[in-house]
Amino acid sequence: MKLKEKTEIKKVALAGNPNSGKSTIFNALTGGHAHVGNWPGVTVERKDGEFEYKGKTFIVTDLPGTYSLTSYSIDERIARDFIVKERPDVVVSIIDSTNIKRNLYHTISLIELGANVIIDLNMADILEQKKIKIDTKKMEELLGVPVVLTSGTKGFGLDELKNKIADYEDYKRMPFKVEYGDDIEKSIKN
Repeated sequence: MKLKEKTEIKKVALAGNPNSGKSTIFNALTGGHAHVGNWPGVTVERKDGEFEYKGKTFIVTDLPGTYSLTSYSIDERIARDFIVKERPDVVVSIIDSTNIKRNLYHTISLIELGANVIIDLNMADILEQKKIKIDTKKMEELLGVPVVLTSGTKGFGLDELKNKIADYEDYKRMPFKVEYGDDIEKSIKN
């Protein structure tokens, strides 16, 4: 009998706005093998799955889709609490790449929380159809986190996403600080 080698287990959270393709990316990463249950005390569905890559096992949690992490709704509270209390090794911020402006607020909130964020610009196939190009290197430089283009429905970019997830510890994160202006900064200090 051959014993299976123990693999390193890492926690990954998928976060983002509703309809950004989180569940599609979840199914693409995990092969659609999801353990479905409820978050404690609420009826919002929780989806967990896993995949193995580069000798590591990744437990993936598909967080509820939210527009912010302000804790005004149950979904926001669940997503924020999971990130703050469970401390996943990586948070993949899935953005609808056809609407970056609307989705970026959520991503910046994740970065400000101190999460190890990887930005997944999903729906890249639609960008290609519209002949729109995004400079992911410039975006990485500005935000200080890895950025990858994917299409969950077409399977494009998923290997690169898995590589970024598996190698997140090797990425040199740049400190990210949002400047709110002198008046607000003074109020925060007091």
